[in-house]
Parts: sequence; structure tokens; C-alpha cells
Amino acid sequence: MKHHLLFAALALSLAGPALAQEPVIGAADPDALFTSPDPVLNRNKQTTYKIIKELLEAGHWDRADQYLTERYIQHNPNAASGRQGVIDYFTKVLKVAQKPIPDKMQTKIVSVVAEGDIVTVAYPREVKDPKDPSKTYTTTWFDSWRFVDGKADEHWDNALKP
Repeated sequence: MKHHLLFAALALSLAGPALAQEPVIGAADPDALFTSPDPVLNRNKQTTYKIIKELLEAGHWDRADQYLTERYIQHNPNAASGRQGVIDYFTKVLKVAQKPIPDKMQTKIVSVVAEGDIVTVAYPREVKDPKDPSKTYTTTWFDSWRFVDGKADEHWDNALKP
């Protein structure tokens, strides 16, 4: 009987929410994740790399026509579709200033997966703990792009409305 009670107490203690978490960390060499032996996947991964490094990191939205189609379908609820819609979102709404384009990507990357015409990038993301704003935890953010003729034509991420 004692063993049954001990087992029941142990089972109940394990049934609660898991509070421990392994931190999400980026790859040691994120640049290496943006290559593929397949020429089409490699082209799409390289364009994704330039979108992140030149547009998102450095704010060179004047180069967007090199990497995004004019119709660029946007599934982020905060930005309009169309290449000009995403340019306006970053330059007029977020007011991202241009910086020098770095030699190597500065963004931490967890993984890059390319299949067919889709490239998905996962990033570590640190956020404030809603139960204790003095603490943070990590989770994963993602961006996915669908490519047409070497340019991003459609985009998804896990953004929410503010």
C-alpha cells in the first residue's frame, strides 16, 4: 500500500506543467546553412540569405527588387502584400534605418530547410517571461518564403498583431 501511495504521489508530481527548458541557440556557422548541392535550392537559400542580411539586418530596402517579386504575397498580419507594401512596412512603419551590410550574417540561425520552392529559417528568440518580466526565456521564430524564378514571392511568419 505504501508503494502505491508513493507511486501515485510521484505520478501526480510529474503530471504538472514542465517548467524546465533547454535554451534555443543558433548554429555556430549560420552562413553554412544557406547552401545546397541542388542548384535551385542553393539559389533559393542564397536569396534567403541576402534577404536576411541585406534587407532585414542592414535595412537596404532599395535592393528589395533583386530578391522579392513585385506581387510578394505577405501573410504577416502587420504588413501589406506587394513588394512596396513590405518596403513601406520596414521603412515607414518600423522606420528601420540603413546600416552598412555586414560581411557575414549577424542574425542567429537555428536551421534552414529548403524543399521544393519553399525555404524556412528558424531563429532563436528571447522574450520576457509574462509571469516575471525581470526574466526571459527562449523560443523559436520562423520565416518561410516561397520562391518563383529565384525571387521570394510569398512569405509566412508567426507574427501577431500588436
